[in-house]
Amino acid sequence: MTRYKIIDGKRKKFTKAEETARDQEEQQAKIDIQNHIEQKETKKAKKESGKQKLKDLGLDDDEIKALLGE
Repeated sequence: MTRYKIIDGKRKKFTKAEETARDQEEQQAKIDIQNHIEQKETKKAKKESGKQKLKDLGLDDDEIKALLGE
């Protein structure tokens, strides 16, 4: 797929080097997005695990909410 850029109001084709650089940027963006999603899921899982451990220690939901500031 040919990509274009606008320079001084004129449409010009990307060079081969620009195409390659853009492809790499897009790949890195996909990796960054996936990493961010995985970090959010890990954080959520750890929070739920922590809540369960507090319940196992005998705290009720109100006490847990008070501790976590929810």
